[in-house]
Amino acid sequence: MFSAPDPGRLRLRVSLRAVLGIGLAVAAAEVAGLSLVASITGGLAALLALFTVGDATVRRQAVTTALLPAAGFPVLALATTLHGEPLLRAAAWLAVVFCGVYARRWGLRGHALGIFAFMMFFVTQFLHALPAQLPELYAAVALALAASSAVRFGLWCIERRTPPPAVPAPLPGTGLARPTTRQAFQATFACAVALAVGEVISPDRFYWAVGTAWWIFVNTASRGETLVRGFRRVVGTVTGIAAGLLIAIPIAGAPLPTAALVAVCVFGIFYTAAPSYSWMMFFVTVMAGLLYGLLGVLHPGLLLLRFQETAVGALGAALGVALILPVTTHAATDAWIRRALTCVHGCTTAAARRLAGDSTADPAPLAAELELLLGRVRLSLAPLVHPLSPLRARKTRARQVIVLLDDCAREVRGLAAVAAEPAGRTASHDARLATACRRVESAVHALVAPAAGRTDAGTAALAPHAHLASDAALTHLHALEQALGDLAAPLHTSPRAPLVPA
Repeated sequence: MFSAPDPGRLRLRVSLRAVLGIGLAVAAAEVAGLSLVASITGGLAALLALFTVGDATVRRQAVTTALLPAAGFPVLALATTLHGEPLLRAAAWLAVVFCGVYARRWGLRGHALGIFAFMMFFVTQFLHALPAQLPELYAAVALALAASSAVRFGLWCIERRTPPPAVPAPLPGTGLARPTTRQAFQATFACAVALAVGEVISPDRFYWAVGTAWWIFVNTASRGETLVRGFRRVVGTVTGIAAGLLIAIPIAGAPLPTAALVAVCVFGIFYTAAPSYSWMMFFVTVMAGLLYGLLGVLHPGLLLLRFQETAVGALGAALGVALILPVTTHAATDAWIRRALTCVHGCTTAAARRLAGDSTADPAPLAAELELLLGRVRLSLAPLVHPLSPLRARKTRARQVIVLLDDCAREVRGLAAVAAEPAGRTASHDARLATACRRVESAVHALVAPAAGRTDAGTAALAPHAHLASDAALTHLHALEQALGDLAAPLHTSPRAPLVPA
């Protein structure tokens, strides 16, 4: 949380905006004379709108935000209507879980709508909302979305100057081979286990187990990623409970201190979400304790129950990824590395064409895409490089892969920068560039298709010529070729010792 980079203070600005937007949403509900239950529902709706909507353009963000009621209102009606019917309520919630995860196949918009629908069901369980409260819940959500949108798209539209980072397209597939489809079945099974066991522990607070299982599956793509995320959630919850004992219980629901500390927690949730899931869960848990205090039901036993339900949810998630259509860490990592290496080759080719005089070739978008793909590779390799991983040899190899891919990205950025310079755009064709690009292509093919064997393109040095843009490009190409060659060792050490466990 304290050492993660924040270029342009973007996380800081987004976090401050979230506090302002959610505060305005809750204030609007209070001014409208709505109940405490409705105000909390509105605050959560504003938080979700600001947290989950992350489309690439401001226009698309506005459209997704406008669609949130279409996903949330029917779920609110369903959840409140079935409040007194445990079996029907459980079946309905599991259906919402499946549809919410399945919707991720439609990208960021489906992802946001699925989360919003799930959390509308969750909040009715958290607040024990009844059908008679439905009109004011609708009013609170509508007010909250209007208030948070006024801040996000009017008062403080950060994205007009700093577009949000793009997200790599999900791994392809059809039917059960599609990762989002498999994850929908996994999450539904995990939530079913969490719901069943959570009901046994506490018929009134079982929803924490279901919520834990659901959120563990958000932004994960493999068995290893899901297990690591579950571990981090438990760590954040335990530390948050300890803080709740020291902070929330002494305050005992006093309105002004509670409101101030909830604002701090909202800031912490947004500020730490990207660099540390454990820190984010710490702030979520503290905020939950403060809200329980505001509702007048907080006591130490409730926080202990929160931990038990979290553990049950994490167990459900572990069983889901282990038993239901598992996506192995090895398969996911292999797919993301192949995409990254293919992007390296595409960027190299585009840069060479640009240096050869083709003004339509532009390596910059591919270089930016490579950064995103490498972020996904790091996430996929996180289970292996985790401090608690017992697979030391594979951990070492995974770290080597990360370092060498970072080297590749650095050289690709340098190559793209050279191609973008005026001297690069006017450079005459240099046969050495074509030769070097073919060697890079051979190195990429040797990594993504090792069975075909590596093409030996020779290692003869190319004579330098000062003051030519092509010489700077060649420097990057040779360094890139070296990094790709070094990658062969950790990736293909032995077919019996894969980089990640299957």
